[in-house]
Amino acid sequence: MTTTIFERVTTALSTLSPAVPFSLAPYKSVAALPDKFIAYQLIVGSPEQHADDAQTEWSDLVQVTIWSRAGLVSIPDVDTAMLAAGFKKSNERQLPQDQSTGHYGLAKEFVIFQ
Repeated sequence: MTTTIFERVTTALSTLSPAVPFSLAPYKSVAALPDKFIAYQLIVGSPEQHADDAQTEWSDLVQVTIWSRAGLVSIPDVDTAMLAAGFKKSNERQLPQDQSTGHYGLAKEFVIFQ
């Protein structure tokens, strides 16, 4: 049985301790957004190699975004969780503060080859 990229990311992020709420982007809440949360999304899935008219390798690029009202100094260790799940670290960038919620954002990209 093949594991989807969404299952892989969910499994990786569920190992964070202490637990941080996370969801497929966009993070939706029936109440107010938590002070700290994570949203993830698939940026692109790409075929990497073909042989004998069949795809033999695939890569997925995912973005894991940490949102925190307290700033970006004390954030969940997403890197360790994702690397332990077989992902490779890629680009990282700060996002503008969300003016409506007050959250600061840090987008981290990870690649996995299958």
